Amino acid sequence: MRTALEFTSTLESKIAEQLQSQRVGYLLGAGSSYLNGNGYPLSFELWDKIKVHISDVEKRDEIQRKIDLPGTKGIENALDLLDGGGPEAGDHRHLVAKAIADLFLPLAPPLDSHVEFVRRLAAKSLPHVKVFNLNYDPLIERAAELEKVRLYDGFAGHEHAYFDAATFEERIFRIRGTYKGRQTDETAKPLHLLKLHGSLGWYHCDTRGVRRCGFGVSIPDNTNRLMIPPQRRKADDTMTQPYQALWSAFRGALGQDHNPLHRLACIGYGFADEHVNTVIESALARTNFTVLIFAKKLSDEAWNRWSAKSNVIIVTEDRCAIKSEVGAGHPDLWKFEHLSKRI
Repeated sequence: MRTALEFTSTLESKIAEQLQSQRVGYLLGAGSSYLNGNGYPLSFELWDKIKVHISDVEKRDEIQRKIDLPGTKGIENALDLLDGGGPEAGDHRHLVAKAIADLFLPLAPPLDSHVEFVRRLAAKSLPHVKVFNLNYDPLIERAAELEKVRLYDGFAGHEHAYFDAATFEERIFRIRGTYKGRQTDETAKPLHLLKLHGSLGWYHCDTRGVRRCGFGVSIPDNTNRLMIPPQRRKADDTMTQPYQALWSAFRGALGQDHNPLHRLACIGYGFADEHVNTVIESALARTNFTVLIFAKKLSDEAWNRWSAKSNVIIVTEDRCAIKSEVGAGHPDLWKFEHLSKRI
């Protein structure tokens, strides 16, 4: 039996080893954008902050009644209960997406930690480090642009970029002549950012398809924001773009690709979204796959489910687990600001 000091030392050592390993991907939840209250709101407080932006009182009250039902897990779950169950978003979802955008548009959180995060990822030797993001905010995109880090998010273009999933398959090479003949060198290794829940700036136009405009501007008239996708879906063919391509890439990276990830570092995600959890849990059937969970806290339900698994390491403020061995919490190691300096 390890002492508390030995457990913490082992935990820190294993985390450092895992984060510096090969084939590591990242999953970012709301906690990674909170920035100790200086960033964007956490999931559990989002509804209270956006409901004043919903002018349709009848639909706002309908959403509130669903949220108040026992067992409802947040605004996304409430919207699923109000939708008809198909792939298309309903009116309630469009109202909430607009309200989130109205709340987020004026915000300009500090980028220091996210700049450090993308800078370190870009310095890694392997191409196309994958960052799966559950957040709607543009912190990663703005940090990458500020730091001059190439980033692919599935869009190509300028003022109203168009979605093309094929961009995730592109590589950048330089062709040069040598005494051995033509040689090719990979000159850039862009990060891959896959925003599984959509994003500020993303919208759908009936005539021009899936588009992305500037993060700080309103979307064009007669279009709908692409945020908070419906989750009551059973198969790929019932999903709409861009979500179909993004979720297929997520599942592929965790096990279906010919060279899948060996580790997934989940930062600021409380494991309350079952559609995400199902994909991760399926990947844990692989013996060469490890999940690292960094969160301020986990619910007892989430803790009991994930801490017992032999290929999961959990770091929270009040308790930690190393492959089913439970120990004391850690004061800093769960924070995005701390981890961004150590990946």
